Amino acid sequence: MRYILAFLLKLVATVVILWITLGMIFNISFSNLFITSLILTVVAFAGDMLILPRIGNIAAAVGDFALAYIGIWVIGSFLYDSMLSLDAAALIAAFLITIGELFYHRYLRNFVFDNVDKDQNHLHSDNLQTEASEEFYDRKDKDE
Repeated sequence: MRYILAFLLKLVATVVILWITLGMIFNISFSNLFITSLILTVVAFAGDMLILPRIGNIAAAVGDFALAYIGIWVIGSFLYDSMLSLDAAALIAAFLITIGELFYHRYLRNFVFDNVDKDQNHLHSDNLQTEASEEFYDRKDKDE
């Protein structure tokens, strides 16, 4: 039930943001906004469930910005009026969705995810090491 509520919360937030930015400002129909919101929400929710616990809030929000911008731009090129400045509309909507995602990720961390602070949930790069050495070759090869 927690996941269904989280999905519906994300869907409602996306619909509201797209309705305010694309519907009220750029006069796009609600049915096209809902289709766009549903597609973006399904893809972003799957990404949040799989990626967010491992990479953190800020990195996931950057990914959500890219997903929202590209998603609105691609979906909009098929559904919206061709006279619309789709780049500006997608940029404004993606920016507002990203701000909403920062709060949504906090909600997921506090109320949906279990054991989010355990070590196996995070990518650790402290076990990486660089290596430096000299090349092995014969002295006579060096002089040539």
